[in-house]
Amino acid sequence: MFCEIVEGERGAHLVMDMPDVVAFLDTRPLFKGHTLLVPRVHYETLMDLPGEFLGPFFERAQRIAGAMESVLGAAGSFVAMNNRVSQSVPHLHVHVVPRNRKDGLRGFFWPRQKYESDEEAADYAARLSAEVGG
Repeated sequence: MFCEIVEGERGAHLVMDMPDVVAFLDTRPLFKGHTLLVPRVHYETLMDLPGEFLGPFFERAQRIAGAMESVLGAAGSFVAMNNRVSQSVPHLHVHVVPRNRKDGLRGFFWPRQKYESDEEAADYAARLSAEVGG
């Protein structure tokens, strides 16, 4: 579906149309102005996105987040991405959603969990750190 928007084969309300990305309004927005940013080249997940494109891609997301405040008068924004799980369209996309205090959106969309102990949290951190070289 997103590839069809990128190719101009499916209509969308474009927010950004650049050589490397396209951004358009979500058809089922959390709030008016909710925008989806996608790379023109089809990548399914963040892990598929080439490293040299990370900076430019997120710079575009940053510009959209700024526009939420300057153009829409939002107090801030919610910027999110799913990878495979809960990814309704298998094309990398970033949600940029305008936010205001007391807008009704409460935290994250899923239940929070607690670590059983500080040791368990330390174990998770150590395992992740070893993998990412942190």
